[in-house]
Amino acid sequence: MSNPTNRNAVKQTVPTDPETGKPYINTVAAVAIAPSGTGSEASEYVAQAVNVIRESGLPNETNAMFTNIEGDLDDVLKTVRDATMVLAEQGYRTGVTLKLDIRPGFSGQIKEKQKLVDEILSQTK
Repeated sequence: MSNPTNRNAVKQTVPTDPETGKPYINTVAAVAIAPSGTGSEASEYVAQAVNVIRESGLPNETNAMFTNIEGDLDDVLKTVRDATMVLAEQGYRTGVTLKLDIRPGFSGQIKEKQKLVDEILSQTK
């Protein structure tokens, strides 16, 4: 799906998935999933959740605080649920921090947002 030409428009045309006919609601999610009560180092457990996200096939990137995921809203939420369940099904109390940027009509935003900010910053120097 190509990006619309007017990033500043308040309302965008919502594309439909050609296979299903349902609206494609592009979403960028920032998610942090971690268990409680496992000690001072949670990386081993966080890695299990991140692995589920990476195996989902959705575009994603992990940084020091969150893993960002992009895709249709339903697919993103399913991936977050599946990644959460990998810890919850082991019996761990699991905390999930989730932030969603839902922007119909756009795609590739996981990289495009960074690119746009970098362009703006380069113009100010």
